[in-house]
Amino acid sequence: MSMALAQKLAAQSIAAVAAGQNLQDVLAAIRAGHPDLSQQESGALQDIAYGCQRHNGSLKFMLGKMLAKPITNPQLESLLLAALYQLHYTRNAPHAVVNEAVEEIAKIGKGQYRSFANAILRRFLRERDKLAAACKHNDVAKYNLPEWWIRYLQNHYPKHWHNMAAAWQLHPPMVLRVNRRRSNAEGYTAALAQAGLAGKVLDDYAVMLEEAVPVARLPGFSDGLVSVQDFGAQQAAYILNPQHGERILDACAAPGGKTGHILELADCEVTALDIDAGRLKRVADNLNRLGFQTASLKCADAQDLNAWYDGRPFDAILADVPCTASGVVRRNPDIKWLRRPGDAAKTARQQEKLLDALWQTLTKNGRMLLATCSVFVEENEQQLQKFLNRHADAECVQSRVLLPNKQQDGFYYALIQKQ
Repeated sequence: MSMALAQKLAAQSIAAVAAGQNLQDVLAAIRAGHPDLSQQESGALQDIAYGCQRHNGSLKFMLGKMLAKPITNPQLESLLLAALYQLHYTRNAPHAVVNEAVEEIAKIGKGQYRSFANAILRRFLRERDKLAAACKHNDVAKYNLPEWWIRYLQNHYPKHWHNMAAAWQLHPPMVLRVNRRRSNAEGYTAALAQAGLAGKVLDDYAVMLEEAVPVARLPGFSDGLVSVQDFGAQQAAYILNPQHGERILDACAAPGGKTGHILELADCEVTALDIDAGRLKRVADNLNRLGFQTASLKCADAQDLNAWYDGRPFDAILADVPCTASGVVRRNPDIKWLRRPGDAAKTARQQEKLLDALWQTLTKNGRMLLATCSVFVEENEQQLQKFLNRHADAECVQSRVLLPNKQQDGFYYALIQKQ
């Protein structure tokens, strides 16, 4: 396998994210441009690209400690960061990492950075412990979050911010939702054990794997026995509490995890709506795998009622609204560096229009679940309060903040009843 190629492509992803691009999109484009990547190269690329975003604060801090003045060449900086990640956070052979990074850096310009890169990386190997210790005295390096984000957490979650910041530096857990129509958590952990996999029961139908594996290795996955879904995300359908015979709208349905869960819980008439045709296909694939062919799938902008609504009111609506995704930065670590302080207020304004439109399609005594994968209060508690102020016929029945921890990401849920 060519570690050099993985390192070089990962460095391209670091530069692209620094320029404001989304990591998933960048990696998809890189892989499309290199169809001959081996599985190992693709895996190494994924590890370095994600690892560099997860630990961006500490990597940049340690690099900065070794520089007399900031680096102005993005390609040079990205290659050095990729190499530092490999040297500090992986078991790759140090001499190989250094040699390959230096060879790649030598191709920039007329080779003027070769000796500089060699010196920096060898110095890091000598002073690594000292540099890592210094990270503990710098908040951005210690928590791998931007300064403004840390202050925000300290302000809004004074008792919990420390644990939240710690949880976000871990790898995300792989949690499964067992299809209750077929089995339960106890039964499925036994099937996992037979397949040589270890899982921990979280509730009657949720299992957390000891380590993540490709879905092809999960017993019964292709037959719909089990789905991959974060434990926090699994709470949405329980709070919505679908009943047999109800008409239910899943308003921003892709990729379909919650849609499938609703249908596992009750024999109901579900409309799954999404603005993106490509993402809606993932909903269809997910439902087919689970054996639910009854849902009605519609591609439209949820707030443009003329485009999709037939005038028959819904008994319940899942409004899993677009948000900053600040609660799921473990899965998308680039979010930490891409978001800006005003973003939550901006997305909250977009959510308002969507929620007001959906409210019109809800029957009297019906319920709407406001759901976000965010921990920013502008999109959560403040959003709920503003909604209640605008709608005299709305009453909050329950609301819940789920903080990120070892077994789940961060989510917010508010169940609103129409009087």
